[in-house]
Amino acid sequence: MEELNSHSQRQDRIKLNVGGKLFETTISTLLSAGPDSLLAALSARERDNENPVFIDRDPEIFSVLLYLLRTSHLPSTARRFSKQELTEEALYYGVESQFKAAILPPPLSGIDASLIETIRPASDGFPTAFTAGAGDGSVWIAHGGQISGYDWNLLHAGTIRTHLDSITSIRRVWPEVAAVGSDTAAGLHLYDFSSGRRIGSAQWTDSSDPRIYKARVLSITDSSTSVFASFDCAHKENCILQIDKSTLKITSEIGRLPGNSTKTVVPKKLAYLPESGIIFSSAVSSGAFGYSGFIRLWDPRTGEMVWETNEPGSGRSSRFGDSFADVDVEVEESTMFKVCSKSGDVGMADLRNLKDDPWIYLDEKNPSLRNTGGEENNVIHCYRKQVFVSRETGLEVWSHVEHIEEDVESRDFEKRCYRRNYVDKVEHCREKGMIRRMEGGGDRLFVSREGVEGLEVWESSDLSGAVSFL
Repeated sequence: MEELNSHSQRQDRIKLNVGGKLFETTISTLLSAGPDSLLAALSARERDNENPVFIDRDPEIFSVLLYLLRTSHLPSTARRFSKQELTEEALYYGVESQFKAAILPPPLSGIDASLIETIRPASDGFPTAFTAGAGDGSVWIAHGGQISGYDWNLLHAGTIRTHLDSITSIRRVWPEVAAVGSDTAAGLHLYDFSSGRRIGSAQWTDSSDPRIYKARVLSITDSSTSVFASFDCAHKENCILQIDKSTLKITSEIGRLPGNSTKTVVPKKLAYLPESGIIFSSAVSSGAFGYSGFIRLWDPRTGEMVWETNEPGSGRSSRFGDSFADVDVEVEESTMFKVCSKSGDVGMADLRNLKDDPWIYLDEKNPSLRNTGGEENNVIHCYRKQVFVSRETGLEVWSHVEHIEEDVESRDFEKRCYRRNYVDKVEHCREKGMIRRMEGGGDRLFVSREGVEGLEVWESSDLSGAVSFL
């Protein structure tokens, strides 16, 4: 019996000569790379062949990947190599899925988030717009008239040049296609990143109204079948156009407004709510008399507006005069959040139960963390049950605290609990510019700042040992 076990163990072993260095491992370890991998193919060679398989690659990096297959983690020696080097070798051996699982950040926790990297495009390094990959944490950055793509590993995947001088809105509507617009040039344009070619355009025209020409795009969102873009003409007439993804043809015109007052200006933020099929739109203006803006919800199936509020104006019975500086929606929970311009308070509203004044204000019980007033040009972004709010150059997060003992279906919306924490300490960011935009993607938060080159990448600071070495 012992002889049989010994023979079985020898049969499960295989020797590899990688770059002149001898490795001995098991067939099962190589098979864990996956059936389509090079290592799985090597494991199928005849067991009685005593000559090691020779692979003309770097042996030190191979030892890192072999450790990965054995433990599902990267060793400390991985820090000696760049992400590019490790990625190329992982692709060669066919273990990119295991490498990706080991190096991607843990679930984004705003309370523990920290700045881990700043992506700086090679030219025109000031981001004018960006769009994050929802699933893998990749990002496409518009800088001037160019778009630079960075993959899940934050490695540069390529740069394309568009016909626009400056891209001010961008949305990734397919894995390799971006919809872009500019506040200085007309039309919505779709570019295929893999080929660098423009594959289609949409222009807002009206044969009965000659004033509708050279309309610019201010914001973009999309659903599984349509792209939605807000268009604005020189004389301020504006609307939201629905464009079919399969034909790239305009299918409907939604919410046409004259744009001659702050209550009818072009929407500068759009979001599609898949649960209800509703389009969220908003705009905020600031001036000598403070902030004013609107929020409107549209049903693209009928072209009808289903709810609206104006600030200052309707729906402000509780805090009239303290209008929002920015507003965003938490798509997963059908919740809307705003940050007030004067007090700096954060309010939330249930999108499934809207009324004249739907706002409930988040309460901070810790006196040391309470707001002392609003900040200039606050920005708010909702992502994965977390609400990120800029405070001058700093950043804070409100995180939804789940109560396990409560029944989720019967939980009272007004009793939802959010906990507030500072993500970035003020003393660490005095030299930084004001936050202008935030967007979540995968388990990352991307942040751009006024007058600062590059795009900041924030991840949870509770990192595995593998990620910290890279």
